[in-house]
Amino acid sequence: QVQLVESGGGLVQPGGSLRLSCVASGISLSIYVTIWYRQVPGKQREWVADISRFRITNYADSVKGRFTISRDNAKNTVYLQMNDLKAEDTAVYYCNAVAGPRNYWGEGTLVTVSS
Repeated sequence: QVQLVESGGGLVQPGGSLRLSCVASGISLSIYVTIWYRQVPGKQREWVADISRFRITNYADSVKGRFTISRDNAKNTVYLQMNDLKAEDTAVYYCNAVAGPRNYWGEGTLVTVSS
């Protein structure tokens, strides 16, 4: 059974940092494109960043220069390092792994940026 489990969310002050983790079981993230999305209640899910099999990374303009996506194949984990967090980064963050027709989602982890 395939599972993606996100962790690392929480409450942080503006300007602070968090590192989200997406741990996979049942698949190897090294052969998937792994994508981080985020969603604020009542709004559409927003693409944040992705990392390919070959570790090519892409970022939304809103997070470029502040967030870094990376992958540890030995731990079968993709990370999202988030620095200089802003109130508008508050959302539930989801991990998504895609390879052709195979598409898996985690349950999400809540990030709240507030003073």
